[in-house]
Amino acid sequence: MTSPKGAARTAQRSDAFRRVARAGFVVVGLVHIIIGAIAVSIATGGGGDADQDGAMEQIRSTPIGGLLLGAIAVALIALAVWQVASGMLAGGKEPRKWGMRIKLIGIAGAYLVIAGLALIFAFGGHVESEETTRALSAFVLSAPGGVVALIILGLTVGGVGVGFIVIGFTRGFEKTMDVPSGPSRPGIIALGVAGYIAKGIAVAVTGLLFIVAAWTQDPQKAAGLDAALRSLIDLPFGRAILWLVGVGLAIYGVFSFVRARYADM
Repeated sequence: MTSPKGAARTAQRSDAFRRVARAGFVVVGLVHIIIGAIAVSIATGGGGDADQDGAMEQIRSTPIGGLLLGAIAVALIALAVWQVASGMLAGGKEPRKWGMRIKLIGIAGAYLVIAGLALIFAFGGHVESEETTRALSAFVLSAPGGVVALIILGLTVGGVGVGFIVIGFTRGFEKTMDVPSGPSRPGIIALGVAGYIAKGIAVAVTGLLFIVAAWTQDPQKAAGLDAALRSLIDLPFGRAILWLVGVGLAIYGVFSFVRARYADM
């Protein structure tokens, strides 16, 4: 019987599986470009849902939307499996190894959530991320110690956002890529820096809304990525900030296309 590590090695040695997993980065890029475009539209007075389900709705509206959504789900599932396999084969000392495993499994979980959304929309279903997030917040708040739990959830999500920002500023994404040394290198690095910082801001604000919901004990305050982006409008020069974050998210999408080519896999 094949061991889990043996299965992980087999998956990582498969060229066909690796190509499908790389396509997952293209899918991630496409979703971020659509979300970024919707955010820019909102900043300039337009409408739309600047989140994953908004992106899926846009894809489904195309002539071959159902087929595209199915392909998106397959690619993201493959990328998630690749992340889990990488976690299982992570080396180093025990604390570092388990930290890496938890990180990669968490990333895989995020990919699987988007894959699940793609399948729901592919079969004609619909999901409102805002309502799901509010329902989750209400459930957590109703439990014993719910306020503390929701604050911890918000801090965790916010921490992930800060992590993206730090990776952008420190160019930590270079550790996971084989970035070419030619004239294209500065452009790739610039895409990564801008994209990671913008994504980090969006995720960090999403975490902040969980904390606000816990502090006010109002689950309506926590409404996901779309609400987080829209909340930026309330800041001084808010529409300009939202426009920049939207462009940054689209840049992160373009960077994901590049990552599909140069990711260390």
